[in-house]
Amino acid sequence: MADIHRLPALQLRAALRSGEVSAREVTAHFLARIEESNPRLGAFITVTGPRAMAEAAAADVLFARRRPNQALPPLHGMPVAFKDLTDVAGVVTTHGSAALDRRPAPADGALAAALRGAGAISLGKTQVPEFGLTAYSENRIAPPSRNPYALSRSSGGSSGGSAAAVAAGLVPFAPGTDGGGSIRIPAAACGLLGLKPGRGVVPAGESSGDPAGLVVAGPLARSAADAALLLDVLAPNGPGKPDGAGYLDAIGRPPASLRIGVSLDSPWGGIFPFTPDPEALDALDAGIRLLTAAGHHVAETEIRYDNRYPDAFTTAWTAGVGAARIAPHREALLTPLTRTFRRRAQQRSAAKLNECLAFLRQFERDTLAQYSAWDLVLTPALAQTPRPVGWFTGSGHGDGRWPSPEWAGDADGDYRRQCEFAPWSSMVNVCGLPAISIPVHWTGGSPGAGLPMGIQLIGRPGSEALLLQVAAQLGF
Repeated sequence: MADIHRLPALQLRAALRSGEVSAREVTAHFLARIEESNPRLGAFITVTGPRAMAEAAAADVLFARRRPNQALPPLHGMPVAFKDLTDVAGVVTTHGSAALDRRPAPADGALAAALRGAGAISLGKTQVPEFGLTAYSENRIAPPSRNPYALSRSSGGSSGGSAAAVAAGLVPFAPGTDGGGSIRIPAAACGLLGLKPGRGVVPAGESSGDPAGLVVAGPLARSAADAALLLDVLAPNGPGKPDGAGYLDAIGRPPASLRIGVSLDSPWGGIFPFTPDPEALDALDAGIRLLTAAGHHVAETEIRYDNRYPDAFTTAWTAGVGAARIAPHREALLTPLTRTFRRRAQQRSAAKLNECLAFLRQFERDTLAQYSAWDLVLTPALAQTPRPVGWFTGSGHGDGRWPSPEWAGDADGDYRRQCEFAPWSSMVNVCGLPAISIPVHWTGGSPGAGLPMGIQLIGRPGSEALLLQVAAQLGF
């Protein structure tokens, strides 16, 4: 099976479970893909090849020695990769930062424990922005993660390395984490399906750096079926499962006709007025056509957002970096954006943070009340095409053809450009809702041609299965 990497994850799992291929064959194939492609792609920071092959050998022993009717783990022998914010026992977690010591993690984090416990084999750690703060995956410790469809472009962030790895066939699927768009943004940039589950659906470890409860883990995949397979492991008892059935079972049933509200309104529009690129509107139009053809009622709606949102979200989003343990003499190694937001977080009073958290809870209630008029809310996934590497920071396009722009090192300008690039992401995290990014449009006119552009569908609490059903119904 020379084209193992072309198999859908669901089909690869079947081949592993039947013995058509061994875990060692599959692992070696993907490691060879990484060795060939990663130098130009920058998807991986750390590759754990010998360890992965040892785990694959153990999986093959388990397969050979299993008793009759003994069930294999649900992800038996399946290769995955973890973004380098996730602890994997015995492997350094860099958090994308040159300011931290390089110490192997003493134990698996919750995400790695769930997938490795289900039989998945980790091939390594993928590229992230420093502390996962940005919508692009560039840092000071490794080459930037690039878009497989245009290497001069970014793969997005913060799960950018994982998205690039899936899109380039370096892993069949991957988990990401999303605190303000970090699954959906790179999924849209790399032509993938990315699902952010609702708050509490996927068990997570305790984190003092996320006081607003923004971050949740979810799948990056090439199809709804592959995403459902991964989500069944991430959320074994998720409240979004209909009648207790698995997500994979659910997507085989088409959804009923839905009322879908279309909106270009954004909580960032007041402070950062923006105009969506024509390509973003083309993607939205493509999504409307597909949804209408599938029998859904799609109509424009107006969503009103409180203009205090940007300050409150930014305060909550950056609170964790202020508490990060960084030696004073190493703070100069932080990127300008991290250094700026860390200083502001440390100067902010606890009362100010609590005030912002209280506002975000009220914002959640107000927004949910408006969304409740619809089964789903539809927006573009991104307001712009995938940006050139270095575009947000002003460090250049990554190809050496032009010097750094005048905004190089401007943290506030960097942040503004991110908010204008992905203005429909973060409020979904604040509201604790599930949302999915679906790659419905390519700027070259056909799948794989030009740059991918997507739509975002925001669901009600517990609608993860419904979102996957809609994606499958649309052919993804």
